[in-house]
Amino acid sequence: MNLYREQLIESAIVAVVMIGLRMVISYFVNRFSDRKNKVKQRANLVMKYVDFILVLIASVFAFLIWSLNARDIGVYASSVFALIGIGFFAQWSVLSNMTSGVIIFFTLPYKIGDRIKIHDKDFPIIAIIEDIKGFHMNLRTDDGGLHTYPNSLIMQKGVTLVQDGVATRIVEPVDGTQDNEHFNKPV
Repeated sequence: MNLYREQLIESAIVAVVMIGLRMVISYFVNRFSDRKNKVKQRANLVMKYVDFILVLIASVFAFLIWSLNARDIGVYASSVFALIGIGFFAQWSVLSNMTSGVIIFFTLPYKIGDRIKIHDKDFPIIAIIEDIKGFHMNLRTDDGGLHTYPNSLIMQKGVTLVQDGVATRIVEPVDGTQDNEHFNKPV
């Protein structure tokens, strides 16, 4: 027991710090969710991403605390990064949509239940947001059609909040462009 006492104490400290950090982040995400009238389920989704990142950080500290040979860590890390690299290269859009989902949660002014118009030259959509998932939005059109629209495309297109057939305000895409020709016109 005395042989690993220092490592056990350091591991306990890291665990307490990570749990405390998670509680603080959770408090601020939930507070933001409540203040901006976001759905609680969306806050829980963001917290899953935060938990994943905290576990990765805690794992790095565990490797350092328990004095694993740096060469061994390099072998494990290169193997993991190779698998992750192949997976993300093959599924780059998954990472893009997941990141966009987090950005949508914190920055964009529309939420579940809002009626929006997506300004897409080839496939414009006027629909009500039924749900915002980690990778896509579920949009319900007036004819009852259900569309799943990738979060990364929502970030790239101009989106107008619509009320009673009239555009009320336009939301600029992240790249700074704006489609003003549809602003304050009946839809």
